[in-house]
Amino acid sequence: MIQLTRLEGFYWVARTGGYARAARAFPYGITQPAVHQQVKKLESELGTALLERLGKDRMELTPAGAHLFRFVAPFFEGLPGVIRSLTSGTYSGRLCIHAEPLLLRQLLPAWLKRIQRKRPDAHIELRELLEVDLETLRSGATDLLIAHLADEHGADDIATQRIASLHPFLVLPRDHRLAGRSRVTLADLAGEPFVAYLEGSIPHELQLRALHLHGVQPARTITTSSTESILGFVESGLGFSLVPSLSQTGPRGRGLVARPITAPRIEFPVVAAWRKDAPENPLLDLALGCAPR
Repeated sequence: MIQLTRLEGFYWVARTGGYARAARAFPYGITQPAVHQQVKKLESELGTALLERLGKDRMELTPAGAHLFRFVAPFFEGLPGVIRSLTSGTYSGRLCIHAEPLLLRQLLPAWLKRIQRKRPDAHIELRELLEVDLETLRSGATDLLIAHLADEHGADDIATQRIASLHPFLVLPRDHRLAGRSRVTLADLAGEPFVAYLEGSIPHELQLRALHLHGVQPARTITTSSTESILGFVESGLGFSLVPSLSQTGPRGRGLVARPITAPRIEFPVVAAWRKDAPENPLLDLALGCAPR
């Protein structure tokens, strides 16, 4: 394996055209004899001459030397810029974010715009999070997890930052018998069909918790995977539902009405979570700095 220092000596001699000039051009202190030694050892390793002397201190590349110089020059010429970007944390990179579907649609777009304004060359990969599993973070499958973490996650190796709150809303068809009321309770809807998220999902668990708090048992349940489809089913008159919203005014639709759940008042915190011992990633730091407050 050729030593990098020998290639470096060769590069500076080829670039400056002489050993003395190469020693002066080096980014760190080195003597002319040391540079000469580097080149001679490299030529010995390769078994071919890379430079030929045309004057007292004028060196020219041989055909073999020119071939090697074309290969190593981009590396040594680009290295100072790479070092500056590494030390300043301005290099582009990759950030993988897993977020619940609702948050992908309502929270992430404006957040990502703030990140991209500061780092246009950043590569950000977004994935839907259907089930909160901290092993996704621990395994390195994602850098940032955006979700509501039920209760305390109780993980010493996971750091969190609160970025938003989800507010529960009762949604009814606009032609429902109770739609004209300014205040509707879940108890008023006991026994009516309920449109729910898929069993096992995070929003489904939140719906069940709210129904239990109000002592409501739906007569029949229709399940679907997204907030949009739930709102569509409610608009068509198939039942009522509970949906989370980042907006305190709730979801909107021409065929439905939304009423906040105020008694008892429930609020679900949304956090950004990441591994405390994750490798340094300037994009992660930037994302957290641009997160909603």
